[in-house]
Amino acid sequence: MLNTNSYLEEKGHVDWFTVVMYLVFVILGWFNIYAASFDLETAVSMYDLSSRAGMQLQWIGISIIVAFALLKIDVSFYETYAFLFYIIGLGLLILTYFVAPEIKGSRSWLVLGPIRLQPAEFMKFVIALVIARIFNVHNFKLMEPKNLLIVSSLILLPVIIVIMQSETGTALVYLSLIFVLYREGLPGGLLFMGVAFIIYFVITIKFSETQLGMLSLGEIITIGLIITFTAGLVRNYLKRKDTPIIIISIGALVAAISYFLYNINSSLDIGLMAIIALVAVSLYIIFLSLRFRKKKYIYILLFIAGSFVFVESSEHVFMDVMQPHQQMRIKSTLGMEQDLQGSGYHVGQSKIAIGSGGMFGKGYLNGTQTKLKYVPEQDTDFIFCTIGEEWGFIGSLVTLLLFTIFILRLLYLAERQTSAFGRVYGYGVISIFLFHLMVNIGMVIGIMPVIGIPLPFFSYGGSSILAFTILLFIFLKIDKVKKKY
Repeated sequence: MLNTNSYLEEKGHVDWFTVVMYLVFVILGWFNIYAASFDLETAVSMYDLSSRAGMQLQWIGISIIVAFALLKIDVSFYETYAFLFYIIGLGLLILTYFVAPEIKGSRSWLVLGPIRLQPAEFMKFVIALVIARIFNVHNFKLMEPKNLLIVSSLILLPVIIVIMQSETGTALVYLSLIFVLYREGLPGGLLFMGVAFIIYFVITIKFSETQLGMLSLGEIITIGLIITFTAGLVRNYLKRKDTPIIIISIGALVAAISYFLYNINSSLDIGLMAIIALVAVSLYIIFLSLRFRKKKYIYILLFIAGSFVFVESSEHVFMDVMQPHQQMRIKSTLGMEQDLQGSGYHVGQSKIAIGSGGMFGKGYLNGTQTKLKYVPEQDTDFIFCTIGEEWGFIGSLVTLLLFTIFILRLLYLAERQTSAFGRVYGYGVISIFLFHLMVNIGMVIGIMPVIGIPLPFFSYGGSSILAFTILLFIFLKIDKVKKKY
């Protein structure tokens, strides 16, 4: 149940600093959308409602009206009906999967006459709301198995549906809410495990065809984990400062014996030896767990075993589960393929456009790469190319600084909340904005795969700007009305 005094409210003021930043972003976004869609031969006014800039202006107007309407709604409305919003959102996602036409490889758009809406965009603030609602239950503790299962399910269910719609990028946005859980008590070890598995996947795919001496990459990683964790366990057990030296010596001795055996019998299966070593270390960890009755040994065991299984299965997932276009995008990002006419074309042209801007840019509407339409999706996912080409390094830096100030301001607002509902929702907003910013800029400059993530308030799209506006202004309303307990 909700806290009994959750609706004793102390009225405050809207954070106008954030509102001004929002208006700056949407205006800058509008100008850059006009620049990105500008046609030298058939130039039209920024206010022409049939142009991309004109249509975006309409959505900006609608979004601003919705923003101020949200500020008039009582906070208890968002909290009370969070689960209803979630059920409606799931229903729309399922409906979209069955009735939506295929557009650019995904089935995520509901076409209502001249209007196209993407329900997955609006699900971002809905998930953040329902998680905040769960955390505001009296004495809620995330790490209780039942609670952790509920929260995880609320996030993963929409993830599965949007993946079925071929909207992988949006699914990753939902998963970014794990940072909210980390703020609310999720152990850092689980976050570390997730990051480690991502690194395993990248390294395994990058060097999948490489044989380092007589060992494969998976075996190298496994043996490295065994030596590292054994060193930590032995040091903890013996309380000796020179343990690392002892372990390295033992590791070198084991390596020398393995190499000697391999020379005697070249058919020796080193992979099998790695598995035997893994089993031996696992038995040792189980012994320590039984002797000292500490769960950390079991966690270490699960991490080592999970790492081995993940590394060994990554190549199979990449080659046999992922679609060819997904493989090519990842290979292009990792520098394994230079397909400038195919999957790497977007990023290749993006880099050319940004690089051609130099320090101060070519000037507004004077970009050549974008005006000649060399950059695909240059007014949506690749809008940052227009900023880089026309405003140069300085303009790009100013844009990133503005976003940094915006994120830091949201962080300040989230930390000053007096209720779990406000704090958790605030961190949900931060996670979503930060993920969009990092991934969009990363894919435009070629350090992340192209997964279709818009730049907040800058990329063209009615669903996008309206969803981001709702996401932000619900939080500003929550921040305006402080709850007393």
